[in-house]
Amino acid sequence: MASPKASTGSAPTSLTYFTHSGYSGLMLAHIGLMTVAWFFVLPISVMLSVARSQHFTLLIGQIIFVSLNAFGLLVGTIYNSKTPDLYGNNLHHKLGWALTWIVFAQAIIGLFRFFSTGRFNAKANGGDQATFMTISAHNRTGYQQMHPGSLASMHRYSHDSGHGTESDSGRSDSLGGLHEGKDEETQHFGHHIQINQVGAAASSRRFVADRILFRATQMVPGWLMTATSFFYDAVDILILIFGFVAILTGFVTYAGVFKGSNIFNGLAHSVKGGVFFWYGLLTLGRWMGCFAEYGWAWNVRPPMGMVSARKARVPSAEFVESFVIFLYGLTNVFLEHLAAWGDTWTAQDLEHVSITIMFFGGGLCGMLVESKKIRQLLNASLARLDAGQKQYGFNEQWTPPKTYSFSMNPFPGLVILLLGLMMSSHHQHSMVSTMVHKQWGTLFVGFALARAVTYILMYLSPPSSYLPSRPPSEIISSFCLISGGLIFIASNKDTVAAMERYDINAMFIFTVTMGFTAFLMAWQMIALAIKGWAVRRRQSESVPDRGTLA
Repeated sequence: MASPKASTGSAPTSLTYFTHSGYSGLMLAHIGLMTVAWFFVLPISVMLSVARSQHFTLLIGQIIFVSLNAFGLLVGTIYNSKTPDLYGNNLHHKLGWALTWIVFAQAIIGLFRFFSTGRFNAKANGGDQATFMTISAHNRTGYQQMHPGSLASMHRYSHDSGHGTESDSGRSDSLGGLHEGKDEETQHFGHHIQINQVGAAASSRRFVADRILFRATQMVPGWLMTATSFFYDAVDILILIFGFVAILTGFVTYAGVFKGSNIFNGLAHSVKGGVFFWYGLLTLGRWMGCFAEYGWAWNVRPPMGMVSARKARVPSAEFVESFVIFLYGLTNVFLEHLAAWGDTWTAQDLEHVSITIMFFGGGLCGMLVESKKIRQLLNASLARLDAGQKQYGFNEQWTPPKTYSFSMNPFPGLVILLLGLMMSSHHQHSMVSTMVHKQWGTLFVGFALARAVTYILMYLSPPSSYLPSRPPSEIISSFCLISGGLIFIASNKDTVAAMERYDINAMFIFTVTMGFTAFLMAWQMIALAIKGWAVRRRQSESVPDRGTLA
């Protein structure tokens, strides 16, 4: 291992929050509270919200998250007031305050949305409904005078199928002839009226606050409700990514890295590694069945009619992957020399530019492969032979292959495979840096090989169901991407220099990342399972209870 003096990184030699010994308990409390809030509570709240859950657990989850975040912010503010500013003008403080106000605003909107559905109002009204009792026409008339319209909300009688066309009076007369003159039932009904009146009074007191909030939401203009709903849904989509950025900037501020010109190296590794990290989470989500309505879950895309026209027009997952690769190559070809702007180009700079050109070309090839128009043009040589089909009748040899119905695009995997091979042998300034780069390069090679296995399985047996096929090789793909992305982030110059300063070898980063990746994947599975539970519960609540109509 190279000595710290041989390192060209800029691991901070001055005092940092990590080396500052004063009030370390407050810092640990801040880290603990924010970890619980943003890593454990927030994903569950987002999953319940995305599932359009109206269960009270969504409201409780948002309240718990906002409370934990507020306490963590308070502890961090106290810590900052008692310690010197060791990282001036850092992004973490500004981003933390901005995200705090955003999540607080979303929680307030969620509260109003929760009550604007009338759920609690419906509960209050439901508390006034009585259980079915057989009554006479005379008693029914008297009860209607006391509680007009209440009997209309009662459930039908067990022997009334609901298919008849007679009026309510006809029904009551026929029922009254069966039960006329039964004093015990009259007394029973009178007792029920007394109980129902007491229950209604208690219910009104219990839900008076909910009714006030429900009425307040009805006074909000429609355009404002639309705007707030758009804001709420946008936060649901982006808040986890913003949380990832906040945690990452927290590490940067705590360690005191990415200062001076090294900010470009730190940003490059953080952004690129973060993209691969989220790519891995998306890959695992596809395996679990996310985006099945788009045909992204290794399933047959549902046709228009089963899904909306907008969802039916969404391109394939392979096209999106190829587009992101193409966009990366298109933009980064001008940024690879940014850290040494104005200096002489080195061989390493040209290597990086070559990689971006590979991304540009590989992504473009991937998008062309996904184009249906390109496929038709490639089959143009058979157009003349196809015309003879009408003369000789239908021939099964002209039936499109089964593989035409499913996208099998090797270019995204090929580009990442080549990137992994390049980074595994990429020259670095120290042995530790070389080993760390080789680790995430090897993991990217593992992703490409696992994706190749997936395509082999799909070629041998193309998907034939709308349900996710869940090829097991995609679990390995997601694991390699998540862990490789995290190690990619940690391979920046400042982090490697800090590892050398504290005599930490490259295997430490590898083992810690492997353990965290396995735990993170398990947590993602649990969070998406909770989302499935919320969807099932919402669907069951929207279906009427047929047992009360029999």
